[in-house]
Amino acid sequence: MKKLNCLLAAALLLNVFISCAQKDTRPNIIFLLSDDQTSISVGCYGNDQVVTPNMDNLAAEGILFENHYNTTSICMASRAIIMTGMYEYKTGCNFMHGSLRKEKFQKAYPVLLKKAGYFTGFAGKFGFPVSNQEGWDDKNMKVIPSEEFDMWGGGPGQTLYKTDKNRTIAKYAKEYPHSSRAYGAWANDFISEAKNSGKPFCMSISFKAPHLPFTPDKYFDYVYKNKTYKKPANYGAENAKHLSPQAKSGRQYNSYNFWRDSEESYQKAIKGYNQLIHGVDYAIGMIRKSLKAQGVDKNTIIIFTSDNGYSCGAHNLAGKALPYEEASKSPLIIYDPRAPKNKRGQRREVVTANIDMAPTILSYAGIEIPKNMDGENLIPLINKPKGIKRKTVTLTNMWGNDEIQEMSVVSKDWKYIYWQYANEKMKPVEELYNIGNDRLEMNNYAHNSIYNNQLKKMRKLYDKQLKKMEREVIDYNDYKKYSILFDRSAKAADKKQYLTGDYQEVLRLQKIMQDKKNKNKKK
Repeated sequence: MKKLNCLLAAALLLNVFISCAQKDTRPNIIFLLSDDQTSISVGCYGNDQVVTPNMDNLAAEGILFENHYNTTSICMASRAIIMTGMYEYKTGCNFMHGSLRKEKFQKAYPVLLKKAGYFTGFAGKFGFPVSNQEGWDDKNMKVIPSEEFDMWGGGPGQTLYKTDKNRTIAKYAKEYPHSSRAYGAWANDFISEAKNSGKPFCMSISFKAPHLPFTPDKYFDYVYKNKTYKKPANYGAENAKHLSPQAKSGRQYNSYNFWRDSEESYQKAIKGYNQLIHGVDYAIGMIRKSLKAQGVDKNTIIIFTSDNGYSCGAHNLAGKALPYEEASKSPLIIYDPRAPKNKRGQRREVVTANIDMAPTILSYAGIEIPKNMDGENLIPLINKPKGIKRKTVTLTNMWGNDEIQEMSVVSKDWKYIYWQYANEKMKPVEELYNIGNDRLEMNNYAHNSIYNNQLKKMRKLYDKQLKKMEREVIDYNDYKKYSILFDRSAKAADKKQYLTGDYQEVLRLQKIMQDKKNKNKKK
């Protein structure tokens, strides 16, 4: 009899647990991340040459953020920033530097949500290693925390566009040979599993698209067939004359020549780029259909953004990493189906950043934001046009050749860039842009006396952010040096010990080695 009573009590407790789980009314959260997508690549951001109906509809029903920046505009660093809500100099994670430490990942939004009772899943390009090994190790890129998620469809490194080459989503290859649509199919299965769990869910999908190589889904060949694109008004070398020599010293200016070799090569590149984005757009449509079909659309928040922008030939630049608008800005759209209709389809001008993603996701889930996070909860800004008091965010590049490593501060209307590198050919350079009126960044006012007061104001904001870095920068993975390198008062002699070498010399040696390889092949 005693045993029977125990069994009945256990069954009752189980029923209570299931009942409570089913009554959990916290919202589901979907976080969608594209790769290398600049903000102006979307119709709702003012591009009339692209077809992005699902992104446009999401903005029409949600909130579009007009000034969304990636505080570090390169994939590995940005993804660690997004997960943890911290600036790069606190995550310690980037190419050439090292991994995100395990204890720091324990405060990443997916881990905190899972601990709080959410059913969590990840698919796509994870993009950064989680390891306590100090320093940079290329092999370490495969160390990713798949065990921290209830359902896993992710992969190490860059992942691949061919679905069957990605082990965790290979089963979708027959119907969806390109990964973008395959992630839409994976999402449908995840939503079903999550719904059966009785828990609220958080699903994160990081698409490879539109990252190089530009190999779009042939299913969408019809979308831009025979399309000819207009180049941006700041395209080409003639629109780069006013940029610092530092900005023109790296691979962004000296490589990726397909953006500028010829009209034909430009058209091929931009078509591939836009078609890849259309594939992501289609996958968003697949996900929304799945939500509706499974009856969970009314309580599921969708956040869409990208890990960095892309230059696409603006100022003769390609790639990302630099602080100019095209490379540092990405779309950000947040859709909450619970919001009243009069709060939808609005735009926000206040500057937002990738550091804001984790705090916002945690706030939607009702979880306290850890004190280590630098970002803002954007829900008050969603509710009111001036819902947060932020004036500026800090942009840094701590990757690549010495010359292009810099720090900037940006507000809604102004951007100040400090190019720290100096040698016998270069001096540190300041750039000041009135981006409120000059979004193409064609006029550098740093040496125009009319704007002296604004320059002083931006310098002051810059110095304030540098002080924050000095206080909070980690003491490993080669980050301490930036307190010196980015200091406007530091002399070239102070910086010299922290520089890795003349990039042009590196390029010269690389060319010699490549020429030798080519010569040996001919033999």
